[in-house]
Amino acid sequence: MMQRVRVLQLLLFTCFTSAPPAAAGSDNHLLTAPHPEVVEIGTDFTATCMIINTAEVTADDLYWNLSQATVPKEQYTEINTTALNVTIHVSGEKNEWLLCLCKKVSANVVLNQGKFMHGIILRKGYRPTKPENLTCIALQEESRISPTITCSWVAAGRQTKDVATTFTLILKVINELSHNMSTEGNSASVSLSVFPHFMELEIWVEAKNKLGTIESERLRRDAGYFVKTKPPANIQIISENNFPTSLLINWNRPVEKQYVGLTYEIRFCQDGSHDWVYVPHVDTAKDIQSFRLQNLRPDTVYVTQVRCKNDREGFGYWSEWSSNATKRTPEDRPTSKPDLWKIVVESDVGERRVQFICKDPVFANGRVLRFDMRVQEQKEKVKNGSWESFPVNRSEADGRSDHRSSTDLKDILLADKKSVKVYVTAVNSVGKSAAASLFIPEKAHELAPVEELRGWVHGGQMWLQWKPPNTEAVTEYVVQWVSGDGMDWQRENRSTRLTVIKGDLKKFVCYTVSVYPIYSGWTGQAATVQAFLEQSAPEKGPTVRLNGRPGHNEAELVWTEIPQSSRRGFITNYTIFYTSGDDVLSVTVPSNTTSFTLTSLSGNTKYDTWISASTIAGSAEGSRHSFTTLKYAPGEIEFIVGGASFGFLVVVVMTMVICISKKDSIKKNFWPQIPNPGESTIGYWSPDYPLKAETPKENCLSGISVLDVDMCDGKTVFDEDKTSLPLKKDKYLSEEHSSGIGGSSCMSSPRQSVSDSDEGGELVDTTASTVQYSSVVASNGYKGQTPSSQPQSAIFSRSESTQPLLDCEENPDMLVQEGSRHQRFLRRPAANDPADFNQLLEMEQQEVLEPLDFCPLEEDSELTLTDEQSADWLPTAPASSYMPQLGGYSQQ
Repeated sequence: MMQRVRVLQLLLFTCFTSAPPAAAGSDNHLLTAPHPEVVEIGTDFTATCMIINTAEVTADDLYWNLSQATVPKEQYTEINTTALNVTIHVSGEKNEWLLCLCKKVSANVVLNQGKFMHGIILRKGYRPTKPENLTCIALQEESRISPTITCSWVAAGRQTKDVATTFTLILKVINELSHNMSTEGNSASVSLSVFPHFMELEIWVEAKNKLGTIESERLRRDAGYFVKTKPPANIQIISENNFPTSLLINWNRPVEKQYVGLTYEIRFCQDGSHDWVYVPHVDTAKDIQSFRLQNLRPDTVYVTQVRCKNDREGFGYWSEWSSNATKRTPEDRPTSKPDLWKIVVESDVGERRVQFICKDPVFANGRVLRFDMRVQEQKEKVKNGSWESFPVNRSEADGRSDHRSSTDLKDILLADKKSVKVYVTAVNSVGKSAAASLFIPEKAHELAPVEELRGWVHGGQMWLQWKPPNTEAVTEYVVQWVSGDGMDWQRENRSTRLTVIKGDLKKFVCYTVSVYPIYSGWTGQAATVQAFLEQSAPEKGPTVRLNGRPGHNEAELVWTEIPQSSRRGFITNYTIFYTSGDDVLSVTVPSNTTSFTLTSLSGNTKYDTWISASTIAGSAEGSRHSFTTLKYAPGEIEFIVGGASFGFLVVVVMTMVICISKKDSIKKNFWPQIPNPGESTIGYWSPDYPLKAETPKENCLSGISVLDVDMCDGKTVFDEDKTSLPLKKDKYLSEEHSSGIGGSSCMSSPRQSVSDSDEGGELVDTTASTVQYSSVVASNGYKGQTPSSQPQSAIFSRSESTQPLLDCEENPDMLVQEGSRHQRFLRRPAANDPADFNQLLEMEQQEVLEPLDFCPLEEDSELTLTDEQSADWLPTAPASSYMPQLGGYSQQ
C-alpha cells in the first residue's frame, strides 16, 4: 500500500514538474498531495509538498506543521530539491490541518508568505465493524402473524460525526427477491406482503461508511422461528368442594392451530406471595387447553398465569404471561393443632391468675368458628372432663386472612400448690382439629429455665441466643415478647439455640422477651431480657421538682421516670443542669436515680434547673424549674442570736465579776481621791516634833517619766522636821501661800477658780486663772535617806499654774467647815512625845504622796513616769518642773 502511494506521488510530481507554468493555473509556489476525503484513525498518512513556478527556494527550505505544531524532521523524506515527503500517525477524532510552509529565506518569501504555503485537511474516521447479535421477530396481529419482520443488532466499534456508518437490513426469501432497509440505528423492519409460514428466511445486516463495508453473520431459519404469539386468553379457574386441594384451569388458543402449533407453561402462587411454583414442562408440552393444579392448601387463594410458544423445539419466542386469575380452594377439616399459650399474673395471696390464649391452627383449612376447651386438675383420675366452647367473633375477611389471629379463652385462679392440664381444639365448618395441650405445674415445682439468654439487633431483626437447661427432657421452646398491652409468641424446636423473632416488631418500642422451655407439655421457668429493635432519643425529658424547701447551699431535686412508651430506648444516664446567671453547671447520675441533692450552692440565689435523659441515640430535655436558696441556713439565725446572747451574757457576767473584784482599782482610776488641802497637817509640822523614819514602799509604778532627785543626807525625818517645819496652822491655811499642798491637780478637770486676792474676789468662768501652789523643802533627808552634808533651812516655794482650784478654794464656807473638822480631828503633838509626832507626820506624808504613788528611791536611781502620768500629775505651770524632795516639791 505504501508503495502504491509512493508511486502515485511520483506520478503527480512528474506531471506538475513537466507542465508549463501557465498550466499550473495558480500563482502559488507550493503544492501538496494527496487530498483524501477521510483518513482512518490509527493508521499512518504520507503527504508530499512540491515547489513549482520558482527556483528561489529548495526542499531544504520547507517544513511541515500539524495543528500549529512543527512536525519533527525525522519524519521528513526529501525526494529531490523540489519535493519533500512527511509521514504522520493519525490519532484523535478531531479534524486537523497538515500544512507545508517555507522558511523566511528572502524578502520575497516574507512579502509573499501566502504563496509559499499549502495544506491538507484531515477528516478522521473509523472503519465499520461487523454487526453482532442479530435477532428478528414477527408478532401476532389479531388472529394471524404479522408480515412485518423486525430485526435488531449490536453495532460494535466506534463512529465519528464526519464518518457515519449506515446499516442496511437485508431479508431474502428463498427463490424470491430480497428486501432491504437502511438506517443509522440498531434496528430496522422489513414488510412482506404476507408472512411466509413454513418457509426459510435468510437475514443479515451490512455496515458501510467512507472507509469501507462489512456484513454480519447471516441468519437462516424457518419463518416459524421468528414468531411470537399473544398469551392464552379467557383464563378460568374452577373450585370443586369435593377436591379441597385442587383447582381446574381452562384457557383458549391465541392463534389458529393450522398456522402455529403451541406448547404451554403454567405457574401459580398464594395470593400476596411472589414465590411462583412452575408446573413441570413435560406435563404441559402437548397442545392442551386445560390443566388441574393439585396438592394445594384448602381454603387458600391462589393466583395462576399461563403463556405459550411454537411447539417446535428451539423455535419461536414465549408469549407474555396471561393476566392473573385467582381462586380460593374449598375448606377442609383443620389438619394442625391450635397454638395454646397462657399469661400468668402472680399475687401474694398464694394463688395465680392464669389467662389462656389460643392462636388459630397453622393449617386451619377454613374459617375457625369456635374453640373447645377443657381444664383438668392433675390429681383427677377421670380424663373425660366437660368441654367448654368459646365462639370466635370475627369478620369473614379477618377469619380468612393469613395472619394468625389470637383469641382470649378463659381466666382461672390457680393455687400455688395446684397444677392443671388444659386441652383446646379448633372447629371450622368442616370439622374439628386435634387437641392442643398445656400443663401448668405447681409454683414450687416449676422446671429449670434456659441459661445465658441474650438479645441483640442485626440487619433490622431481633436475634436471641440461649443455652438449654441441663436436661434432655426439653421438647420445644416458646419465645414470648410483650410491649405495653400487646403480646405475641412463637415456637421453636428443641434443637434451637439461635433464632430471630418473626413477629411484626416496631421501632423505638421496648420489648420484654422471655424464653420458656417446654417439657412434654409442662412449662418451665422463664428467662427474660429487654430489647429495642431500634433506639432513638426520648420523646421528652423528665419533669423535675424540689423535694421540700431549698436550703442555704443545697437543694434536693426529685423527678419521675419517663413513661416506657416515651423512652424510645434504654436510658443510659440523667444529666442535671442548673444555672445562676451565665454559668451553667451539670451533674451526671446513673439511670436508676430519681433524686439528687445539689450542694455548694450560693445562698439567697435564684437557680434554674432541668434534667436531660440520654440514650445511645440521643437525649431530650425536660421542663425547667426555678428555685431560690435561703439567705440563712436553717438554725443559723437561732445560732447567731443564741451565740450573741450568750456572748453578751458572758461579757456582762465577766464585767460584773471584774467590777466586784477590782472595785478599788476602778474607783481609784475613774474617781481618784483628791486630797483636801483643808485636811492637810503641814501646818503642824515643826522642828520641835521629830518624825519617825519610814521604810521605803515596795509597790512602784513602771513606765514613768524620769525626774532627777537630790539625794538626802542620812538624817532622819524626825531630826529634819525639828529644823525645817516651823510652820503655823494659820499660815498653812492662808489663801496667799497655799492652795492645796499635797493635792493632785492633774485629776481635776478644768473648772471655775478663785483668785488669790485677799479681798474675796468674784467668780470668773475661765480655765486660765492663776492658782498658787506651794511646797516645803526640808533640810534633812527624806524617810531615813542621807541628806547632803551642808545644812539646809526650810524653804517655802510657790508656783503659779493654770490648774483649776479645788472645791475648798472655790467655796470658802466648805473650807471653814473642813478646817474646823480638821481641827477637831488633829491635835498638835506634844513636844516631848516623839511617837505622837511620827504618827502625825506619817499620815501627812501618805496624804501628800498618795496621789502620785511615789516610792523611795535608792541612791543614784531614777524615778520614771509615763507620758500620761507626767501630764496628769505634774502641774502645768509654764517653765516649771518639780522634783520630789523631803516632805514636798522643790521648784528648780
